[in-house]
Amino acid sequence: MTTAHPSGRRTARRFPARHRPWPLCRHCCGIALDMGSARTRAWLSGRGLVLDVPTVTFPGAGAVYPVRRGAIVDTEGAARMLDRLLGHRLPRFTRPLVVVTAPVLDGVAYRAAARTAVQVLRPRGVLTVPSARAVALGAGADLSRPLLVVDIGAHLTEVVLLVDGAVTDARRTALGTGDLGGATPAGISEAVATMVTAMLRQDRTSLTVDALQRGALLAGGGALRPEITYHLTGRLHAPLRAVAAPHTAAVRGAATLLRSAHAHPSTGGPEACAPDHDRPPSP
Repeated sequence: MTTAHPSGRRTARRFPARHRPWPLCRHCCGIALDMGSARTRAWLSGRGLVLDVPTVTFPGAGAVYPVRRGAIVDTEGAARMLDRLLGHRLPRFTRPLVVVTAPVLDGVAYRAAARTAVQVLRPRGVLTVPSARAVALGAGADLSRPLLVVDIGAHLTEVVLLVDGAVTDARRTALGTGDLGGATPAGISEAVATMVTAMLRQDRTSLTVDALQRGALLAGGGALRPEITYHLTGRLHAPLRAVAAPHTAAVRGAATLLRSAHAHPSTGGPEACAPDHDRPPSP
């Protein structure tokens, strides 16, 4: 488009550069991160799932495990792990938006440690999401109705009631598939049934009953163990709905939130996606 110049010349009118929406914008870098005690999974914007590896600071002899049973026990080690695994995968001169899953219970300490650890990636923002909600989003579950999520990980199992997508009740046990050498599948199923029973007794509404009758959503590595699902179905006397690719459901849900966050005015747009060298220095 041209405009008239006072001298009579016609000049081109300059418009601000249009922002290319994510994922076309090469500066809209984001990471969805799920750090478990056994494995760490990461989803990178524009590339999908890029990591599904053991959660160790450095592999090999003398490996250090920075996450244990739903707690980050070595924040510095977790930071070194993230730098090793993701530092070289990020585009230059960008600061990613990071979405991290966190256990529902004792999540305050986990979130604080996770925020500290991911600073090694120089994020422009860090968002956290309860793992159970991430699982539900990754599964494409209907969050308008009460939902019971049973997440059986390697060393931690959580049972969470979601109502309108928000955590209403939650229970946990430091037991998972990694303990099957010393615990039977029936033992894990019994622990889950005990937690569900406690939720039913405490609930003065019909929300937990409604969610259980719809069928609990089963995720985590435990959903891949037929012996666990068999025992658990018998103990709960209710249907189970195993999530597709249950071991990656949480990171897929975090990726869903990441896509939504990129589109939000507070995190999207040209200013949020500007490369680091175009930004004014932080105060």
